Amino acid sequence: MKYDFDEVVNRYHTNALNTDGFRGYIFHDLEGKKKFPFKDDEFVRMWVADMEFAMCPAIIQAIKDRADKRIIGYSQVFEPEFYEAYNAWNQKMYGWTYPKEQICFSLGIIPALYELVDLLLSDHEYAIVNTPAYGYFQHPIDYKHKHAIHNKLIRDEEGNWHLDFEALERDASNPLAKLLIWCNPQNPTGHVWTEEELKKVAEIVERHNLWIISDEIHCDLLRQGVKHIPMAKIMPDYDKLIVCTSASKAFNMAGMMFAEIIIRDPQLRKLYIASTDTYAMNLNPLSIAAHIAAYEKGGEWLDQLRTYLDGNFQLVKETFARELPKIVFQIPEATYLAWVDMKPYLADVENIPDFMANKAGVLLEGGDALFVDNAQGYIRLNLAMPRATVQKGLERIVKAVKGHAGLR
Repeated sequence: MKYDFDEVVNRYHTNALNTDGFRGYIFHDLEGKKKFPFKDDEFVRMWVADMEFAMCPAIIQAIKDRADKRIIGYSQVFEPEFYEAYNAWNQKMYGWTYPKEQICFSLGIIPALYELVDLLLSDHEYAIVNTPAYGYFQHPIDYKHKHAIHNKLIRDEEGNWHLDFEALERDASNPLAKLLIWCNPQNPTGHVWTEEELKKVAEIVERHNLWIISDEIHCDLLRQGVKHIPMAKIMPDYDKLIVCTSASKAFNMAGMMFAEIIIRDPQLRKLYIASTDTYAMNLNPLSIAAHIAAYEKGGEWLDQLRTYLDGNFQLVKETFARELPKIVFQIPEATYLAWVDMKPYLADVENIPDFMANKAGVLLEGGDALFVDNAQGYIRLNLAMPRATVQKGLERIVKAVKGHAGLR
């Protein structure tokens, strides 16, 4: 079946954060007082990390079929069908499976991070976070009054990102460092860590007896030909590893609020289940049905999606090379998010999201205000949308940047 990723889906009047929540999320304008020279429906929305594509039809049908049962009551994952579908998917895609007893659940990976950070760190202990990082890697640390060590990734002249292993070794040797919050594929850079890099990280973690939370939510969103290796495969016998996965990003169902949290250590697993029993153990039955359908029937849709996203990334690369050649942009190995250094043209702009909203009519995220450290001057563009929309957004961005820089 051929899927239509060029279709424009109207998301207005659906209570979508994408269309109605940008003021509070990007600009912290909870009262709606901030004014723009564009009407809300005139913006090109390239910000929050969900897709503008229609969901996979097999998932939609599974949700309808479950709703036809006519009762949506309190639910957990009792039936073996989910575990079988999840592990069949992991075996097919990554050559790895997870023991059923280690698979816990959460209403998304971020809620799980809040719980795990609190369970793993005492008040005076540190978590190591590679930066730039998604803001919600830092927020649980701050909210729980813990501490973070920022381990800055290095960007080379070609725009590729690398880990500073000497710095990571130094940070891990800090006697107060107890946890590494790891992300593969990395958010926001989209870098997929190689087997060699993963083995070096694993050696450092094990040498210093750290806990490691490996967020792998973007692992299904690879560029064609790129390979993802689960950290569990690199560290098959390390009990202090926690792996976080979900089909929500790859299959555009972020609102379903469902994630798999694989916890090897029996004591930590017991504590996690006890601490989340009041909310995370009762799951949306529609979410369970949707994730089973994604793992069982979503492969062809995902493959076509990845090919389409590859084309969107190529469009971005070609546009910047032609119109704004000082920008060094490498297509990331994964995600549908482009992490772009705008400093060659906008170094004097303190708030780039505000600039783009007012001057270009494009909503996007970026900078240290929305990401953690090592992010100033960068923007993150969501490319999971019809190509015509990406083209429109790029044209507006180019025009605004050229106008600011005094270019024709």
